[in-house]
Amino acid sequence: MHGIKQPGEYAAVFLTGFFLYAFLEIAGRGRTHWSMGILGGAALCLLYRMEHSLQEPLLIRALLGAMFVTAAEFTAGVIDNLIMGWKVWDYSDQPFNLLGQICPLFSCIWVLLCCFGCRIAARIYRQYHPAEDV
Repeated sequence: MHGIKQPGEYAAVFLTGFFLYAFLEIAGRGRTHWSMGILGGAALCLLYRMEHSLQEPLLIRALLGAMFVTAAEFTAGVIDNLIMGWKVWDYSDQPFNLLGQICPLFSCIWVLLCCFGCRIAARIYRQYHPAEDV
């Protein structure tokens, strides 16, 4: 396993995930919420860690990432939407949703986004660790 050697490495990864996901939400649905940026940053940090510590194929890493994102989305949804009442999203109209916070359709979307996220994580890793193979 390769170590994190550069100061600010995870901060850069987190901020990249924060802004990329916020941009995707704005582009896709016209709005976002700061809590979604935090989830995007945390997700990219997880994918980054997996990118240089797991030797699994891309699809396996993307599935693991999507499971994390789905669990984080449920947790954030319960807090943001059900407890705080912020109405950040509502999947109540989607089949097989759980409390309107997660659903199979978006879990599949997270797999696709995590595939791209793994590639982004690999590129960032190469910037910080040019002499190492990813």
